[in-house]
Amino acid sequence: MGNVFSGCFSQMHKDLGPVYRMPSQADEFPSTKIYEFTVKDAKGKDVDLSVYRGKVLLIVNVASECGLTDENYPELTKLYQQYKDQGLEILAFPCNQFAAQEPGSNLQIEEFVCTRFKSGFQIFDKIEVNGDNAAPLYKFLRLGKWGFFDDDIQWNFAKFLVDKEGKVVNRYYPTTLPFSLEHDIKKLLAESHEC
Repeated sequence: MGNVFSGCFSQMHKDLGPVYRMPSQADEFPSTKIYEFTVKDAKGKDVDLSVYRGKVLLIVNVASECGLTDENYPELTKLYQQYKDQGLEILAFPCNQFAAQEPGSNLQIEEFVCTRFKSGFQIFDKIEVNGDNAAPLYKFLRLGKWGFFDDDIQWNFAKFLVDKEGKVVNRYYPTTLPFSLEHDIKKLLAESHEC
């Protein structure tokens, strides 16, 4: 699949190396910390995101039937396996808003991800990421000066990187593959935690 955003991948953010973010994205991020939100896991139980305090988070809206699925899930799984012991957590939020590419129930989605990709990271409740019914977490994530389309999520597998302090530090295009974030993740993992 060709990269429709290939002309946008040359910017740098501070000392985090190359990032693949919206070209008009300013260095302004939401001031609220991610720890102020509670979400539901795939079984419907509340998860206070403060349980991830001191961790680097990669938050991704996922889909099982997307053309990006077979590239993203294996790389997300490898990243998680490689860096989970150093403090990386991947939070995957299924979403069916893009061409109905995540039609299954939470149980079906978990089974698909765990069976096909052997993923060990957390799969959460299926949510909406855009519009009036968007999950509060995604309304928050979209608040940064991220660029185009009224800052909506463009497609499945948009990615947000959160530092150990709970601050959103970057947003990446859906076509940005997880391993291309490795430099940014390693940099954040190496930073000391001051919460």
